[in-house]
Amino acid sequence: RKKRRALPTRRLRSSTSATQTEPQDDGAQHDSVNMEFPGQPGRGGRDGTTTTAAANEVSVDFDQAQGAYKSKDSLELLRSLVVFKLCSYDFLVDKNKEVTLLRCKKILGQRAFDQFMKMTFYGQFVAGEDHMAIRPLIQKNQAFGVGSVLDYSVEEDISQEEAEQKEMDSCVSAAEKESIGENHREKKYKAHKQFGDRREGVTGARTYFYADEAKCDQHMETFIRCIKASGGSSMDGFSAIKMTALGRPQFLLQFSEVLVKWRRFFTFLASQQGKDGIEALEQRLELTELQEFLTKLGAKGDLYGWFTGSKEKSLGTIDMLDWNSLIDDRTKISDLLVVPNVELGDLEPLLEKFTTEEEKQMKRMLQRMDILVKHAIENGVRLMVDAEQTYFQPAISRLTVEMQRIYNKEKPVIFNTYQCYLKEAYDNVTMDVELSRREGWHFASKLVRGAYMYQERERAKDIGYEDPINPDYESTNIMYHRCLDYVLDEIALNRNANVMVASHNEDTVKHTLGRYGPNYIQRHCQAGFPVYKYVPYGPVNEVMPYLSRRAQENRGFMKGAQKERELLWKELKRRLASGELLYRPVY
Repeated sequence: RKKRRALPTRRLRSSTSATQTEPQDDGAQHDSVNMEFPGQPGRGGRDGTTTTAAANEVSVDFDQAQGAYKSKDSLELLRSLVVFKLCSYDFLVDKNKEVTLLRCKKILGQRAFDQFMKMTFYGQFVAGEDHMAIRPLIQKNQAFGVGSVLDYSVEEDISQEEAEQKEMDSCVSAAEKESIGENHREKKYKAHKQFGDRREGVTGARTYFYADEAKCDQHMETFIRCIKASGGSSMDGFSAIKMTALGRPQFLLQFSEVLVKWRRFFTFLASQQGKDGIEALEQRLELTELQEFLTKLGAKGDLYGWFTGSKEKSLGTIDMLDWNSLIDDRTKISDLLVVPNVELGDLEPLLEKFTTEEEKQMKRMLQRMDILVKHAIENGVRLMVDAEQTYFQPAISRLTVEMQRIYNKEKPVIFNTYQCYLKEAYDNVTMDVELSRREGWHFASKLVRGAYMYQERERAKDIGYEDPINPDYESTNIMYHRCLDYVLDEIALNRNANVMVASHNEDTVKHTLGRYGPNYIQRHCQAGFPVYKYVPYGPVNEVMPYLSRRAQENRGFMKGAQKERELLWKELKRRLASGELLYRPVY
């Protein structure tokens, strides 16, 4: 998924090279193409010139197995075929823990079991046990034009009941548990036990459950080791992190609700001024008209007082970015958790009471994130902040942007992830691009389709709120390409924008290549673009939950797509016929 050079005729990766499209992807654990566009000129722009005219100028052949597998020896190809075949058997996948962990381990013993796993599933999906063991693979991938996003893929192996209990304990504030004071919470942003196990329905993304602050510190130290391993193994590497690993998720839930309510209130006020139906970034509120409207409703506050800094520079109008700045400069973290009250024309807390420990927990999450960014800078590594569920994501994205505002001034260090299966994806991308343009820092993004579709839809239906996901796969494709074109246009206009295209979809890869054309490709390496791959690693026993989910993921994937296996067989047969069965990659 990641490093500089080539998009070979198919995809370069350390396991296999599947390009079959899937209904959704997260651009993380899946073996998808990840191409980075680091502020290079694109084709066309927002001035009305065409942005896709070059699509027919670039010919990309995804069926040339020899080029796709030139970094693999024949045993690796054979292993891929065996593993993918095993993943197609329902019994083995559904009972994989019982079969592999219990029976195989008892029969083989620990050492032989570890060796067996390294020859099969572990060797297929995991790079190695620690940062030293994975270094040869990273260097090999780099030699073939593929960079690395290191991902320590250890998960807690806990039961569904334990996961649900941890989620309820960590997502509900002390005040809510004791029913102290009034609160203004919405059901979407409350923890619900039936959806407490966030692993359900998700195969391609790691899941962290909060235990205590010491456990969060351990996660931070793990991420630091991952950052150092990335910096010591490759040039321009990435390290993937998840915000839910770094603190109590209660804060993410509450801050997400605040951000959504602020945005919803702005949209309501814009509709009162006849500006509904306009792109979010284009909506501007007239402050005088706004004050008159709220006064008519009975609001007693002075709206101009809310915008003391904004109204002079905006000449009496504000947009969504000005509006969001209202909660930027607050001394206590809990002071961020305020929502606008239309009747009072004032701000009121989301919860009436926060404990001292809750305040400290909120601060520690931000401090851990800050420490990770500083380590990344010291080691020449870029951080990839993974996207998560929609009830966490507004806070995750906002906190990531706040870090970008600080640390992306000179170059892109922190990459935010945008899930294009969300109805609001385009608004999220355009507003963050505009903020980076105004403030002069590097916008850095990873575009994915999304990993939580089934879970999100079921939760919205059962709990009773609007489904946040686009209605079908085609609308998600349209959204993905729309967001991608916007960022590529920004790259053409302003070199400070960066995007990583993380996708299984061949059409998306071709669309992206078409935006740049053959001239750019010829200038920049053998097949065109910086390409990266997620590189999971961790001890055999501790990555078993991850491997179990990969087996489930590939069960559906391989049943519905034969192209991968066909290409593997094609290359093996070619090597056999040409006397190259003992082929060894040279680098």
